[in-house]
Formats: sequence, C-alpha cells, structure tokens
Amino acid sequence: MHSSVETAAPKSAAALPPPLAAVDRALRVINRFIMIASALAMILACFILSYSVISRSFFEAATYWQDEASVFLLVGATFLTSAYVQHDRGHIGIEAFIELLSPRVNRIRLILVDIGSFLFCAFFAWKSWTLTHEAYVDGQITDSIWAPPLAIPYSLMALGMTLLCAQILVQILSELCGSNRS
Repeated sequence: MHSSVETAAPKSAAALPPPLAAVDRALRVINRFIMIASALAMILACFILSYSVISRSFFEAATYWQDEASVFLLVGATFLTSAYVQHDRGHIGIEAFIELLSPRVNRIRLILVDIGSFLFCAFFAWKSWTLTHEAYVDGQITDSIWAPPLAIPYSLMALGMTLLCAQILVQILSELCGSNRS
C-alpha cells in the first residue's frame, strides 16, 4: 500500500520546467520501450528454461547455455525496468510514519529518501560501469562451457541503475521546483 503523498496523480510534464519536462518525456519513452523489451525477455527466459527441462528430461540432452542465457535475460529485465517502477513509485517503502506526519514533513521526508536513494543508486551505477569496463577490457567470461562475456550482465546492471538515477533525479528536481510530482 502507498500513501496519498506517494501515489498522487502525477501532474503533466508541462507543469515541470521545460528542460526537466524534456528529460521526463525522454525517460517515459525509454521506459516504455524497455518495458516491452523486458516483457519479451522474460517470456524468452521462460521458453529457454522450459526447453532446457524438456530436452534434459525427455532427450537426455546436455544443456549448458540455457541457465546463463535465462539469468542474463532476467538480470536485464530486472535492472532495466527499475526506472519505470520508480516513475510510479512502485518500489517497496515503509509507511509506518506517513500518516502521523504533516504534509510538509512528509514532503521533506520524501525528498530526503529520494536523495539517499539517488546517492546509493549513483554509487551502484558507478561500480557497475567500472565492472563493465573491467570485464570488457580484460575479456572476462563466465566459468561455464558456453562462456559468454561478463560485460553483458554488467552493462545491463549499469544501464538500468543509470536510468534509475536519472528517474530519481527528475523526481528530486520536480519536488524542489515545487511541481509536487510523485
């Protein structure tokens, strides 16, 4: 459950300052595309895992790539959709004190939580980009027979966390500009 502060109907992008509105619109377009791609990735992961089970059970075929391919697809879907979820404030939050606080204090709490979230996610994104770079430069691969490059899941994590940072930053700036956007 979310409180009315966090689930209030978002104002239109026109209520935001023009540069912020442009970034918000761009994130919406990117997030919509990513949601479709992530849904397809999850369906593909289901098919891959089902194929793996069937081929091992009925045909005793070796399956060495299916688990990793599915994990890569699910990692991508999970991290890349985080900005979409944040846009609607769909992440899990603790609401024990929300009803006890005044609207002004709730607004300050929301901004402080967003700033803390942004700082954590920015650190995570930075570390993910450094892991991606190291994996790419060093040619790191997984330890399986298939041996796909580790730069693939690391880059999906890095891109997803970067998009999440951008979404949180838009929300912080929206609150600070007084648009009361949630």
